[in-house]
Amino acid sequence: MMLSPITMILRGYNQNEVACVAEVLLNSTYVKNMEITMNTENALEIIEFISNEYGEKLNVGAGTVQTFSELEAVVKAGATFALSPRMMTPEMLAYCKRHNILSIPGAFTASEIADSYYQGGDVIKIFPANEVSISYANKVKEPMGNIPLMAVGGINASNVFEALEGGYDYIGTAGGLFRKVDIKNKDKNAMMESLKIFETEVARFFNKK
Repeated sequence: MMLSPITMILRGYNQNEVACVAEVLLNSTYVKNMEITMNTENALEIIEFISNEYGEKLNVGAGTVQTFSELEAVVKAGATFALSPRMMTPEMLAYCKRHNILSIPGAFTASEIADSYYQGGDVIKIFPANEVSISYANKVKEPMGNIPLMAVGGINASNVFEALEGGYDYIGTAGGLFRKVDIKNKDKNAMMESLKIFETEVARFFNKK
């Protein structure tokens, strides 16, 4: 499974609201990953529904996966990738490999990044990315090589270009893409406008490469 550059993080939304976001993302070029966090009410049911309805066109995954039992549950529900705000155990990383699930463990320091990557993490999530400089990824990669890194925390349309230019391969965003009120109101037109603005900045990066 290949991730698109941008992951939309959905925390605290109901099934209808998440489905509405999925309908909007069907029109996207760069945002094809949907992450439903485990601290969302009925998260497993939502993951299963969205996977069944949109899994052929969108990558549907689970976020805030912190234990082995949670990982087993999200895989059973149909998640194709799993993110954690912290390092995953070697057992969790091995489970992802066995079940062809993309693992995205959280890390913050250079040592945590290296440990997670060399223990089998597919993409390493820098969290919270807004607590370090936006070029942190490049600084880590200079001595450590081209480890795939995802920035999560504080990324929006005004700085996504800078984050990508700063060495991040992937971006995860919760409130930086769509306004919460638009998701709650299931306002597809407003979300489409926000998507257009965000993707213009992402395209600006990829078009200059």
